[in-house]
Amino acid sequence: MCECKNENGKMSCSGHDHNFGHIFIKVLAGILLSYLIVYVGTLARNNVKKFNFIGKAERMQNTISVSGEGKVTGTPNIAVTEIGLLTEKADVASAQKENSEKMNKLISEVKKLGIKDEDIQTTQYSIYPKYDYTDGRNILSGYTVQQSVTVKIRDLTKINTVLAKVGEVGANQVSSLSFTIDDKEALRASARELALKNVQEKAVALARALGVRLVRVVSFNESSGNDVGLKNYPLYAEGIGGGGVPDIQTGSLDIKVNANVVYEIE
Repeated sequence: MCECKNENGKMSCSGHDHNFGHIFIKVLAGILLSYLIVYVGTLARNNVKKFNFIGKAERMQNTISVSGEGKVTGTPNIAVTEIGLLTEKADVASAQKENSEKMNKLISEVKKLGIKDEDIQTTQYSIYPKYDYTDGRNILSGYTVQQSVTVKIRDLTKINTVLAKVGEVGANQVSSLSFTIDDKEALRASARELALKNVQEKAVALARALGVRLVRVVSFNESSGNDVGLKNYPLYAEGIGGGGVPDIQTGSLDIKVNANVVYEIE
C-alpha cells in the first residue's frame, strides 16, 4: 500500500514508485533474456549446419548440351560494286583535275539512273609519286591519283546499265560486284526458330534414350556464320562498257544460325 506523507506542503508516495520501477526492470530483463536465447540458438544451429557440410562437395547439377542448325534461303535484293579511277600525270594538279572530272561525271551519270546520294560512298582517295628505275636510280616520273566509290544498286535490273557507265566515262577500276539482302534479320529470326526446333527434337530424343527427364533450360547461345551463296563476282575494268558487260545472275543466299542449349536433367 502506498504510504503518502506531507512534508513542507509537498505530497510524496515513495512505495508505489519503487514497486513500479522494480517490475519494469524485471520485464525488460526478461525480454532481453528471450532475445539472447533465440540469438544463441540460431548461432548454434548455423554452426551445426556448417559442420555437417565440411568436407562434402556441392551437389553437381546434371545437364546435357544439345546443338542444332537452322537455315533459310533468301533472294538478294541489293547489289554492291566498287568503282574506281586511277590517273597518272607529270604533276599532282593535272592528275587531280583529270581524275576529279571523270569521277564526278561518273557519279552524276549514276545518280541519273536513280541511285540515291546515301547509296554512293567514297571509299578511297590517295595521291602518291611514281618513280622510274633508270641507271640504278629511282627517278620521279610523275604522280598517281586514285579514287574509288562504293555504289549500292537497289534496282537489280540496272546493274548492267551502271557497269556500262564505267566504260563510258573512262573509269578503269571495278574491284567486285557482290549481292546481299537489305533486311536479313527477318530471315535470321526464321533460321533461329528452325535451329531451336532442331535442338528441341534432339534433346527430347536424347533424354528418352538416356532415360532422363528434361527439367529446364540452363543456358542458350547462338552463332551466325557467313552468308553462303552465289554472291560475289570479281570484275575487271577491261571489257566494261561498249557491250562488254557480262550477264549478271543474282543467285541466292543461305542464312544460317547455329544454336546451343544446355538443359538440366533428372
